[in-house]
Amino acid sequence: MHNGFLRPLRMQSLLTLSSRAKRGICFLFLVWAAPGLCLLSAKEKTHPKILEILQVRIYTTNEQAAHDFYYGVLRTLALAASGETKCLWCEAITKDTNGPVVLVPVSGDPPQDLINAIFLKTDDAEGLRKYLEKNKVKVRKLTKWTNGGSFSARDPEGHCLVFVQAADPSLPSLGMMPGAYGAPSPHWPHIIHAGFIVRDRAAMDRFYKDILNFHVYWQGGMKDGETDWVDMQLPDGTDWIEYMLNVPPDADQGTRGVMNHIAVGVVDMKAADRELLDARLNLPINEAPKIGRDGKWQLNLYDPDDTRVELMEFTPVEKPCCSEYTGPHPKP
Repeated sequence: MHNGFLRPLRMQSLLTLSSRAKRGICFLFLVWAAPGLCLLSAKEKTHPKILEILQVRIYTTNEQAAHDFYYGVLRTLALAASGETKCLWCEAITKDTNGPVVLVPVSGDPPQDLINAIFLKTDDAEGLRKYLEKNKVKVRKLTKWTNGGSFSARDPEGHCLVFVQAADPSLPSLGMMPGAYGAPSPHWPHIIHAGFIVRDRAAMDRFYKDILNFHVYWQGGMKDGETDWVDMQLPDGTDWIEYMLNVPPDADQGTRGVMNHIAVGVVDMKAADRELLDARLNLPINEAPKIGRDGKWQLNLYDPDDTRVELMEFTPVEKPCCSEYTGPHPKP
């Protein structure tokens, strides 16, 4: 019999099968197709790499005082790390360039969250923008430059993220940003995390964890059994975003400044403390270095608007409370 007549006869036979047989055929089809469906789902979740925090922009009501604070601290730490006696290269890093901290002056009443934006490095800005758009995230148009570009988006609670594609991955991070002054010293301190108040963890997890594939690096609280801080590590790096949970809605500016903060990595906390004191920066250092609940040495400083700058050692020196670390630690 000719094959042309075989297909209609087989279709007719299928139509006359019992409902039980049909269910069996459907089950076999799903078993056969399921691996392909899973592959499609996994493929949809992949996106260009998100590698590190490049920069944080911070609102200030006193630009000169804030500039003296941030760049006094950062230059002191950079000099100590480099062993230099004079910071010739860092004289070019001023308030209007692309250093690790850029200040955004504000007049009148400042916003409750003084973290203006967090800049994250990606290897494909346009690819990441399209991925977020496909996942129903509102994104801005791509700003292009040679071999790179950037765009911004906001998380569910309105925090601004700017994703930056570098022109040349072999160059230092800040040297790849538009307007940067060449390639800064490799000793320039690195912001290893930025934190902000979070009201709805489930909504934030859907964005950072489910869409962007961040993962919990560590989480803990002031007391055992409580979760006040959740460190969400970048999918392709060691830096993290920190959820600051359980903050009262009517918290004052001092409390909000503690929660909405940045952290700068240091190799030796006690040495960093001595270097800041020896630099005679007139910093109001009201705290001594201590080991945090995460097992890492830290020291808290505060800018003129009470935004906290947390100096933190890259690796823990004792077992953390509450949970184990689940990812690699940052390095100098």
